[in-house]
Amino acid sequence: MIYTVTLNPAMDYYVSLPTLHVGHVNRSTNDRKVAGGKGINVSKVLKRYGTHSTALGFIGGFTGDFIHEAVMQDGIDSNFIRIKGDTRINVKIKAEEESEINGFSPEITISDKATLEEQFKQLNKGDIVVLAGSIPPSLQANLYAEWTEQLNGQGVHVFVDTSGEALKQVIKAKPAFIKPNQHELAELTQSVITTKEDAIPHAKALVEQGVDYVLVSFAGDGALLATRDGIYSANAPKGELINSVGAGDATVAGFIHAHHEGASVEDAFRFGMASGSATAFSLGFGELAEVKRLEKEIEVSTI
Repeated sequence: MIYTVTLNPAMDYYVSLPTLHVGHVNRSTNDRKVAGGKGINVSKVLKRYGTHSTALGFIGGFTGDFIHEAVMQDGIDSNFIRIKGDTRINVKIKAEEESEINGFSPEITISDKATLEEQFKQLNKGDIVVLAGSIPPSLQANLYAEWTEQLNGQGVHVFVDTSGEALKQVIKAKPAFIKPNQHELAELTQSVITTKEDAIPHAKALVEQGVDYVLVSFAGDGALLATRDGIYSANAPKGELINSVGAGDATVAGFIHAHHEGASVEDAFRFGMASGSATAFSLGFGELAEVKRLEKEIEVSTI
């Protein structure tokens, strides 16, 4: 079984207008509302590929109701925990430039946290848990590390997609997978990383610390994957960037899907890259047919 965890989901409100006039009344030409959050996004993409997952996390208020309903309509199983506060709203403004206003996170209580940890205790050896996104301010920054240690002890494979202090702390607990981009890796290692070559020693060091897969993304310049068996490089396929939101989540979902299906490391890496690119080249998440087409353009080489 695959479980995705989104501690800080949001109702993402997309607003389109030709020009944003700051300090004046603006009228949108189009808008839409979607259930957002990195773990939820991973579940959405897995569903498109025919891989089942269950979405976990915290929701509250009318915005939480919206997320629960949207996830159900997508055909995704969930076991969200209800909290007292309202799930946040993130406003995504698409004008001459893209701007975002991310809402403030509701409080997650000790009791809420304990309820999720009880859910974790029910998981079985060989299950996969995806801890994705930011940790709300009401919870401690080392929470992913705490949970990774607990889940590792149960034989559960933990995939983590986060940044900052949460990423720094979770590495100590030896998750199976992390996916920093080049800037997040530079922040983590306090170094300058502009090329894949710059990233190699740092990715190797993370594997030596106990992480099985370290996938470092370089946007249009492809990605690097460090494992215990070697270092791999992949190019990015050509296409027009339409949507940067969710591309990283699609990369994680693609890798997990292929890995879960028994693909080799190289093929899982290739499928993950194609998955992320298909989303970047689409208005929403990329379709499986497009992922398979883009796979043919991606070359994975050993460094």
